[in-house]
Amino acid sequence: MKINGNFDKLVPNYLFADVARKTNEFIAANPDKKVIRLGIGDVTLPLAPVVVDAMQRGCEDLRDQKTFKGYPEYEGYDFVRNKISDYYQSFGVKIDADEIFISDGAKSDCGNIGDIFSQDNTVLIPDPVYPVYVDANIMAGRNIIYAPAGEDDNFLPMPDKNVKADIIYLCSPNNPTGAAYNFGQLKEWVEYALENDAVILYDAAYEAFIRDELPRSIYCIDGARECAIELCSLSKTAGFTGVRCGYTVVPKELVRGGKKLHDMWYRRQATKFNGVSWAVQCAAAAVFTPEGQRQCRKNLDYYHENAMLIAKTLDELGIYYTGGKNSPYIWMKCPFNMSSWEFFDYLLSNAAVVGTPGEGFGSCGKGYFRLTSFNSHEKTAEAAERMKDILEFRLNVNS
Repeated sequence: MKINGNFDKLVPNYLFADVARKTNEFIAANPDKKVIRLGIGDVTLPLAPVVVDAMQRGCEDLRDQKTFKGYPEYEGYDFVRNKISDYYQSFGVKIDADEIFISDGAKSDCGNIGDIFSQDNTVLIPDPVYPVYVDANIMAGRNIIYAPAGEDDNFLPMPDKNVKADIIYLCSPNNPTGAAYNFGQLKEWVEYALENDAVILYDAAYEAFIRDELPRSIYCIDGARECAIELCSLSKTAGFTGVRCGYTVVPKELVRGGKKLHDMWYRRQATKFNGVSWAVQCAAAAVFTPEGQRQCRKNLDYYHENAMLIAKTLDELGIYYTGGKNSPYIWMKCPFNMSSWEFFDYLLSNAAVVGTPGEGFGSCGKGYFRLTSFNSHEKTAEAAERMKDILEFRLNVNS
């Protein structure tokens, strides 16, 4: 018997576990300090009322013999997939309902989608990046290469024609940087994938935060149906971080090695996944009703105001950042040439504010820091004020 030795190649702790440990140690040593968390990207507002009502009705169905549901369909119930298809149509993208697979979240699908690909593939991943993309492929033993990003390209890496990749991970709006690709930039990635017979795994978990004229889906780009799989989530769109529901789109035109990836993903899900519960899918369908969209938009607007407050503070301090306007994340440059973890300790010790060190997202994240907009208005405003006070004080001392 042999274990998977690839696990030895992983960093010892998941990034957010280290953040939690350091935060808890600080709280234990400073019980009088009021810590404000702008680190982990977990939502704080309750679910939209229309969503809760639909979930409750779904639960009531389960107490009646006539409406009881057991195992769900592996790919999700038709009424949910039709709603999502209509949602895509609302911003001009045609996706058939039977190309949509309901899941328990984008994180699961990002980690599991590799099952339909050979371990021999070379994977191209932006840096900095959401850790799951990297860790899942390290576990699988794949060769990973990176597309470095920085201030020169506003943390939006573009394809290098001298680099050959088989699988490409993209996330827009991006986690952790909050940066979002425009139509022309995504077109370049689609052309690169088609030229290299590659497949793009496009994480669109934050598309609902987009406010500018930017693509809400990679399928806004001609040719993407022949080279891209899109992974989406209700975690941020509708606050489902604890409820767990997302969806993945695999177009039927997407063929590699003579096989439809759509059929392969269905076969994988039928073997390893038992579907999303009836009550949760009832709740998910309610998200895509007109009233559900209105109520969820209200929560998204709330988080957007928080992001703008943080951005305004950084503007006043003259600190470089990306994100905020089309994303719940602010990606800031650490002041005073601090490293990411140095700034984490400085901010926690002096302002009792928690963020996420950028180097936990990759080597190109060194010297940067991620803040999230998912706390309350009051706490976000207080955190911004505390941060402004300690940084202005140090700026004055240095001057």
